[in-house]
Amino acid sequence: MGRYAVLVSGPAGSGKSTFCSALITHAHSIGRSVHLFNLDPAAERFEYQPSIDIKELISLEDVMEEMNLGPNGGLIYCFEYLLDNLDWLDDELGQYNDDYIIIDCPGQIELYTHFPIMTKLTRILQDQYNFKICATYLLESQFMDDKTKYFAGVLSAMSAMINLEVPHLNIMSKMDLVEKGETAEEAKAGRRREMERYFDPDPLLLVGEVNSKTNPKFHSLNQAIVQLIDDFSMVSFMPLDVTDEDSVGTILSHIDNAIQYGEDEEPKEPKNMDTGDFDED
Repeated sequence: MGRYAVLVSGPAGSGKSTFCSALITHAHSIGRSVHLFNLDPAAERFEYQPSIDIKELISLEDVMEEMNLGPNGGLIYCFEYLLDNLDWLDDELGQYNDDYIIIDCPGQIELYTHFPIMTKLTRILQDQYNFKICATYLLESQFMDDKTKYFAGVLSAMSAMINLEVPHLNIMSKMDLVEKGETAEEAKAGRRREMERYFDPDPLLLVGEVNSKTNPKFHSLNQAIVQLIDDFSMVSFMPLDVTDEDSVGTILSHIDNAIQYGEDEEPKEPKNMDTGDFDED
């Protein structure tokens, strides 16, 4: 088997840690060996104890206090410190040779969309540690109720995809909240059809609704943004309901496909075709 990693990114509050926990729970239920890598130096509570935790190297709280930095500046300092201390990362990753690492990232989207920090880290994981990586980007489903926020989310997802340059899966999280309070028929009928256009966005179709809620002086900018999204035509979302094991399993299967999970495993050949004994190597 090879080395595999899932990068769980997205804005603060999009459900990244909850998604990580759901992935781990599902993976354990099907006999997978998975480990949580906390890459957020400000994180405090975990449903599953991280096997690797950046806070053992450096914490945001200490940096802010000692360096007199704000949260964003402190976070960038933490990641630069990590990149300058790869011996720590080498020691932590060295014991996981045939495992699946789930990396819970901070919620500051600038790390994926503006700065090259996460890009450098993913390349190090690929080139130095031979990890096959799939990045996931979570966008909260409530953004569908605010078209301007939705377009901003689509644009940030596209920016992360371009910046990280690894197999990528965009996820519409918290779908259980969207359907909360509706009857089963309502959830499966009109509301579900309405949501489909957000999973595979047609920005040119939605721009009229955006313009109706924004100042006319921004209409040309809105048009330029949606045209950019439409020209690239690379952003689509998969719905995620963490309370539904089938939903989590579907997401995991797409991640597996993106990183070709298990395809480099050597098949076991029988030692003796008559007895049916198998080689354990």
